[in-house]
Amino acid sequence: MTFAAFTAGCADNSIPKAVLPELDRSNPLLVEWNTPHATPPFDLIRVEHYEPAFDAAIACSRAELVAIVNNPSKPTFGNTIVALERQGALLNRISGLFFNLLEADATEQMQQIAERVQPKLVALSNDILLNPRLFERVKQVYEHPGWRLSKEDRKLLENTYKGFAREGAALSDEDKVLYRQYSTALSNLSLKFGQNVLAATNAYALNITDPKVVEEIPALIREGMAEEARERKQKGWTVTLQAPSIFNFLRYSSNRELKEQVWRAYNTRALGGEHDNTEVVRELVNTRLKIARLLGYDSYADYTLEDRMAESTPTVTAFLKELLDATRDYARKDYRTVCDYAAKQGFEGELMPWDYAYYSEKYKDETYAMNDEMLKPYFKLENVRKGVFMLANKLYGLNFTPNRDITVYHPEVTAYDVTDEQGRFMAVLYLDFFPRATKRGGAWMTEFRGTKIVDGKETRPLVSLVMNFTKPAGDTPSLLTFDEVETFLHEFGHSLHGMLGEGQYESLTGTNVYRDFVELPSQLMENWATEKEFLDLWAVHYRTGEPIPEELVDRIVAAKNYQAAYGNVRQLTFGMIDMAWHTLREPFEGDVERFEKQALEPTRILPSVEGTSISTAFSHIFGGGYAAGYYGYKWAEVLEADAFSLFEQKGIFNREVSTKFREELLSKGGTDHPMTLYVNFRGHKPETKALIDKMGLGK
Repeated sequence: MTFAAFTAGCADNSIPKAVLPELDRSNPLLVEWNTPHATPPFDLIRVEHYEPAFDAAIACSRAELVAIVNNPSKPTFGNTIVALERQGALLNRISGLFFNLLEADATEQMQQIAERVQPKLVALSNDILLNPRLFERVKQVYEHPGWRLSKEDRKLLENTYKGFAREGAALSDEDKVLYRQYSTALSNLSLKFGQNVLAATNAYALNITDPKVVEEIPALIREGMAEEARERKQKGWTVTLQAPSIFNFLRYSSNRELKEQVWRAYNTRALGGEHDNTEVVRELVNTRLKIARLLGYDSYADYTLEDRMAESTPTVTAFLKELLDATRDYARKDYRTVCDYAAKQGFEGELMPWDYAYYSEKYKDETYAMNDEMLKPYFKLENVRKGVFMLANKLYGLNFTPNRDITVYHPEVTAYDVTDEQGRFMAVLYLDFFPRATKRGGAWMTEFRGTKIVDGKETRPLVSLVMNFTKPAGDTPSLLTFDEVETFLHEFGHSLHGMLGEGQYESLTGTNVYRDFVELPSQLMENWATEKEFLDLWAVHYRTGEPIPEELVDRIVAAKNYQAAYGNVRQLTFGMIDMAWHTLREPFEGDVERFEKQALEPTRILPSVEGTSISTAFSHIFGGGYAAGYYGYKWAEVLEADAFSLFEQKGIFNREVSTKFREELLSKGGTDHPMTLYVNFRGHKPETKALIDKMGLGK
């Protein structure tokens, strides 16, 4: 590793050297990385390096901004818009590491650093966006762009101007003070929300010592529970609130008392107690409303959706209602089917949420002669990974080679060089599969670095996929459920969006697209999970090597729409509570649980349970970036249902279709309006009917 001072973030010759900070060359975050593909040297980076590196990088950014504002030349696209896009390279590099690891491998010390650093970053952002001289330069270029700008240039100019306008640049001085207060508060609240959810999730575990309680649970899952207990220095078997631990227990245990206990624990995370998020939720929605009203909007949803593919609150509200009206009766039928089956099995009374997964799984097993335990031996993680890589090769000609010279942030992580058919380096892909106490729940794709071209030199992305899959246990390897296979394909679709991005400007490449468009590539990839032609290529028994039986594949295909309507309404539940919170037009001082229950009454299929809440642990909308945007998952499902129908017509590995999808969508990122990109690929706008047909409803 070369310990030369990092200058990319402070390299503008117009910046007086006297205002540049002195970079500490002993800090690996502040020097050039002479590593494979300039990947982060995780083996050298320590937690104590982050805070001083943030301070130095913030100082660099401020110096760059002073140079832009004080440039005596007439504002141009190059000296203002491109300069703004390029500034902060050092800060972006450090943030890309720190905040991604804060999600994937956080320590208490990192959380404390985040609490101290976050206000500084918000202050810097506000100093940029609320600087009147800087906005005046941007405005001058926006109003007089000249004739030589490319389409990509014009999109960057439009986004830059709108970014300033939507973040308070046009406010009065008095209102700018308020905007600073609100945005700082919002950042701190989101951070606190996520910390509470992680702490509440880790605070609960059910330890079982009676073998009779777990004897009915499949052996592979039981061994995983025993492994969890051993790691905690406990006897017996342990269930946690991490996926898949809790969901496997709910699916395979008939012990209603214990299932109710773990279900309630999961659905009361951060609802009261030491890690309570109820007041945080109130403050979050009220702060967002304050920001929206300050900027001239009636609600936070109105503000957010103006810059989305859907474009308006009425459009989203109508979309969710249309899907709910079309599928609610079918979802109720799905529920009644499972209830009737449970009654025939001797179940008495009302089927509660903690009962549903158990009887739904048994009914699926009996009806389709298929369950996860039958499938898992054919879904060894290494084989699934091989299949996913094979699919990327067939569709896009990509190859994945483990690179042991790339250091990783955790021993469980593996890094791959990604190249195309011509041998061109496309990206580094990090894979991080298993749950741990320092990782938040769920699955996601992220980037340590994006794609860009500066002075003719291209920088390719560093992409990371983070999951919480079933861990190996004893001599048994990680065997995935079918849902986990779909999750792998989903997140890999996001990674393709990042790895295949092309363009000059990082803010316009890869997944830097409208929030309700970003899920299209990911949800499209899920379709291959139920395609026989794909499964036959790689799904073999982990012990015998025998290919997955044709009859079992046929059952997977036959069962792909099992409980489709119920699953659809469940997703609409999340979209509707999100919209309920963010269409508020008056400050909220009420009861979080009661508000949620009223908002979700139209989507209720299972019995409502008092004393539980989705909202207090709904990290997507309160700790992440999906506020007034969770509907985007269903929106993208409509897009992908229509898009995949073309693969079905031409062949699921058809290179003509995949090449067009790559060229018109994946590689273009956010360089054009998503509807334009979609129509360029498909030839027409999508219709909701495509999703209804895909679910097989009404047939």
